[in-house]
Amino acid sequence: MHDDSFAAVVRFHGHLCPGLAIGYRMTRAALAALGAGRAEDEDLVAVVENDACGVDAVQYLSGCTFGKGNLIFRDVGKHAYTFFHRASGRAVRVCAREPVGAPEDRQARIQWLLSAPEEQVVAVARLQADPPPHARVRASVTCACCGERVMETRARIRDGKPCCIPCAAARDGAAA
Repeated sequence: MHDDSFAAVVRFHGHLCPGLAIGYRMTRAALAALGAGRAEDEDLVAVVENDACGVDAVQYLSGCTFGKGNLIFRDVGKHAYTFFHRASGRAVRVCAREPVGAPEDRQARIQWLLSAPEEQVVAVARLQADPPPHARVRASVTCACCGERVMETRARIRDGKPCCIPCAAARDGAAA
């Protein structure tokens, strides 16, 4: 059985912080609203709008990861996550609320985030939206410059040969 305690999330993340606490509350609220558990594959999809500490709670609790293709990063700088449950067709968006009444002290703030009523910490809204498409497996090619493998769709063609983005940029800079 998967340990979904906050202590387990802290061990996964590596340190205790308010961002992890809010991510924990947001993810738990989303999973409860969806009636969903941890993703085994791509049955659950999370779209996260920041790359802060709370995203580790999303990964740990939901099972959504970059490697499975069911964790999608949209860099808009918001403490907001959208979860899609493919089997049920349900979707929710969770946002961190303004922490009105939250203490300034770091430890006290973490305790408040973990224990305050959900409606004071998180806003949950049901959505009518289609989930993102399933992850696609892409072919790889070998970079003609460095010899490393690169997704074919990310390779740049230089002198008729595939190059990874860093090597193509270096060649373009040398040619200028």
